[in-house]
Amino acid sequence: MMPRIEDWIVLMQHERVIAYASRQLRSHEVNYPVHDLELAAVVFALKIWRHYLYGETFQIFTDHKSLRYLLSQRELNLRQRRWIELLKDYDCTIEYHPGKVNVVADALSRSHGSADQDGVLIATLRLRPMLHDRIRRVQDQDPGLVRLIERVQAGTDSEFELTDGILWMGQRLCVPDVEDLRREILEEARVAAYAMHPEWKWERITMDFVMGLPRTPRQHDAIWDIVDRLTKSAHFLPVRESNTLDQLAQKYVAEIVRLHGIPLSIVSDRDPRFTSRFWKSLQTAMDTRLNFSTTFHPQTDGQSERTIKTVEDMLQACVLEFRGSWDQYLALIEFAYNNQYQSSIRMAPYEALYGRPCRSPLYWDE
Repeated sequence: MMPRIEDWIVLMQHERVIAYASRQLRSHEVNYPVHDLELAAVVFALKIWRHYLYGETFQIFTDHKSLRYLLSQRELNLRQRRWIELLKDYDCTIEYHPGKVNVVADALSRSHGSADQDGVLIATLRLRPMLHDRIRRVQDQDPGLVRLIERVQAGTDSEFELTDGILWMGQRLCVPDVEDLRREILEEARVAAYAMHPEWKWERITMDFVMGLPRTPRQHDAIWDIVDRLTKSAHFLPVRESNTLDQLAQKYVAEIVRLHGIPLSIVSDRDPRFTSRFWKSLQTAMDTRLNFSTTFHPQTDGQSERTIKTVEDMLQACVLEFRGSWDQYLALIEFAYNNQYQSSIRMAPYEALYGRPCRSPLYWDE
């Protein structure tokens, strides 16, 4: 029996699909008992679809019958107790739905690319040069793939094709059954900017600095711009260009970690502050991955760049109005930004973050 490595869920209303979702289990979750795995899938669904479900009455269907009696159990481990507290925030009931009739969610678990008896994994991926060369070498060493390559070269197999010496099935790469190579490809896909999909709020963030501002009486002359990639919500922290890394680290913990927890990853440019040994050591200790925009291609971190452009436009008006005391009004600028309609998420960042529109005398619309 293959170990379970993914969760597959679907959101429906009146028998119509609203959204699909799936996720790969983290390394420590693979060892969870089946009961906890099913409960973890429920918690995952509640988190990513909170904006749909919070305040509504709904049913949760699962093919694990014991979850129906979860709320009445007396003996729960700490992990289950924590998840139960989350469940209590919602007006929901858990119903048993046999796996053999759960065809919608089950389709997600069957949606992988087809593979023949040679046991190759087929995946969609863009390749960097070193990985490209390694895959070609390993393909040449795999007997099953060598036979496929020979059939393609002989013109007897139209389903596969060779591109730059590598075997493909349409737009999908044929990956040999080599564990360390598969792990490298999955890691490449996981951290790549084009494949990065945040699962929860403030798990993956971007940051940059707005420099060269007029110095205020409090000696602030820069803004530290930190944005959540999922909700687009942001914090604008007044800083000094002369701030030490220790001072910036303290502000980061006080203003970001305190409010949102420790992120899984941070995208930034190659500012010396972010590439320093101190900053890297701090994020390593927090188990946060650092991803840097490519040299000479800072648009990799386009989200922060767009936010900074918006902030600068707002600051120009603020500085003209308030002269050298712009830092006293930065909190209001942050409020205005987070309460402004964002076309990319079709709501204001505040609403995406908290699940409801902000109470304000101002109403932003599309």
